[in-house]
Amino acid sequence: MKAIVYTRYGPPDVLELKQVDKPIPKDNEILVKVKATTVTVADIRSRSFTVPPAFWLPARITLGLRQPKKEILGMELAGEVEFVGKNVKRFKQGDQVFAASLTGFGAYAEYKCLEEDGPVAIKPSNITYGEAAAIPIGARTALHFLRKAGIKSGQSVLVYGASGSVGSYAVQLAKYLGAYVTGVCSTTNLELVKSLGADKVIDYTADDFSNTDETYDVFFEAVNKSSFSECKKLLKDNGTYINVTEPLPSVQMLWTKLTSTKKLLLSRNSPETSEALNFLKKLVEMGKLKVVIDRYYSLDEIVEAHRYVEKGHKRGNVVINVEHNH
Repeated sequence: MKAIVYTRYGPPDVLELKQVDKPIPKDNEILVKVKATTVTVADIRSRSFTVPPAFWLPARITLGLRQPKKEILGMELAGEVEFVGKNVKRFKQGDQVFAASLTGFGAYAEYKCLEEDGPVAIKPSNITYGEAAAIPIGARTALHFLRKAGIKSGQSVLVYGASGSVGSYAVQLAKYLGAYVTGVCSTTNLELVKSLGADKVIDYTADDFSNTDETYDVFFEAVNKSSFSECKKLLKDNGTYINVTEPLPSVQMLWTKLTSTKKLLLSRNSPETSEALNFLKKLVEMGKLKVVIDRYYSLDEIVEAHRYVEKGHKRGNVVINVEHNH
């Protein structure tokens, strides 16, 4: 089968299209013919090994000290079940599924084996494979943190980076949960964020989002580009600061946690189960959640796709069509 392989850390050019062995599913696994995958920020960081200095050694141990342990990237996918292991009960041949493959990677390929009990579910019936592939990481991450924050109807949420993958889902999910949502983004994305349901949108290129008397129950930092000192001023006394990309708290964060009633939720993977995907599937089919796609690329355009995402200005998601005739 065709797959995108990388054997060393570095720029997008380290990614190569190669022929590799087709995986063989275990008794508790399904073999999925991948129709679409995505380029996430996590893919970029894994490929280039750009991680916070304090997280360098744990990341090296996880990803590979001298070279990548997993040579095929790709952390979310959608496709069709081609074969099921003899112990599989939840899926059958021909099922259309979508899944996160964060722990084992491997979605940049024509086939991928997935554990039946992992984060894999039947694809929403009203969207394409490309759209479905863009849900399992961004939407699941947003949902996980909003649930952890205990969002209640009538509360106020500010989403910084509201036009990105996680941010665009956070806006919609916070609205679904009954919150008053303020989105922060650039000029070019104002209308997009409004269309996602934000009650108020702030253009960070024109206005200082922190120059306000408003306070929020939740500050949702989706891109790690705001200053914590500014963010904490906008939090209510019992408010929650969420940062989905920062793995370790700063000294100021720890001090704030120790000396106030404000809460911190930092980067942590969602539980590796199908529960969140099934919940998100229902929202999509109800028309309560939509997928924002910036660009589509083919599998052999993966280097170009990584270059684009690495610039840091994508809107929503970047999808890779694995089948040329898709």
